[in-house]
Amino acid sequence: MLNNTFIKRWVLLCLCVAATSVLAVEKSASPAKKIVDTFQDELINVMKNGKKLGFSGRYDKLKAPVENSHDLNKIARIVVGKEWEKLSETQQQQLVDVFSRLSVASYAHNFNDYSGENFTFDNEGETKLGNAVIHYHLNIPDDKPVKFEYMLKDNGGNWRIINIIANGVSDLALKRSDYTSILQREGFDALIAKINEKIENYSKK
Repeated sequence: MLNNTFIKRWVLLCLCVAATSVLAVEKSASPAKKIVDTFQDELINVMKNGKKLGFSGRYDKLKAPVENSHDLNKIARIVVGKEWEKLSETQQQQLVDVFSRLSVASYAHNFNDYSGENFTFDNEGETKLGNAVIHYHLNIPDDKPVKFEYMLKDNGGNWRIINIIANGVSDLALKRSDYTSILQREGFDALIAKINEKIENYSKK
């Protein structure tokens, strides 16, 4: 017959090992994944109060989370491609500023209400260039889940999102195709006007 004291000690040891294993898993989360997790948590929290906050309230709440998780300067440069080098420093800064407002506005517009949605982590990988690629899906009650693929780049120890692919559609590719053509055909001022118009439309819906 086993000694009760031995059994108690064995159970306690198993519990300690289990707790240590859980902590190890939590600590193993990569810096890139933590950036995405934090952003998604803040996004869900804003959605839960979406109607009460309204567009302007959601915008204000999401401004810092977007800026802290996205490399908006890098994204703006990618969006206009080689045309970036043709812009003056003032124009480059103006483009980054307006594109940053567009990014926040799009989140405030698209994630405006909550009905039980949640994000589930799938897996994480790495590209040949060393960028992180993290896969999640957004569970939507009574609807198909949306697959999200976040690409992040390490900028001096700070991981930042540079592209998001939803159900196979790259947001960056769409914007680059649209905005580069406007810049080439109509010029810089027309592009800025187009982006401001989109921000205005987001705020009305």
